[in-house]
Amino acid sequence: MFTIGKLSKATGVKVPTIRYYEQIGLLPEPDRSAGNQRLYGAETRETLSFVRHARDLGFPIEAIRELLVLARHPSASCEDVDDIARRQLAEVRARISRLTQLAEELERMVHHGAHGTVAECRVLEVIADHSECAHHDHPAD
Repeated sequence: MFTIGKLSKATGVKVPTIRYYEQIGLLPEPDRSAGNQRLYGAETRETLSFVRHARDLGFPIEAIRELLVLARHPSASCEDVDDIARRQLAEVRARISRLTQLAEELERMVHHGAHGTVAECRVLEVIADHSECAHHDHPAD
């Protein structure tokens, strides 16, 4: 059995995050000691490690919740799991595209603003007026 502190050290997940995952039902309610201290078993440690790795891969909480439900049915088709992973891959690719556009815009701003005074600073002009961006149609993250 693990206390919350030992579970935190074993998984690399901070104590407040473990409590949060319990509150939203991602982790089961823990057993309690006679002194009302949270006690966790190996299964919860494995689940929390799974959640942490999924979060490291960028999966949102709801997708992780779906994956955990699917993992409880080992003989079921992997199709639903693959669909969740495909959605995440599409989101990562979209994020990379947005970041690439952002990098290009910042490079353009810095290249054109590397001289003069603050009053003539291109970086400040573009930040102050979104229409000055080369990619002014991009959505804010």
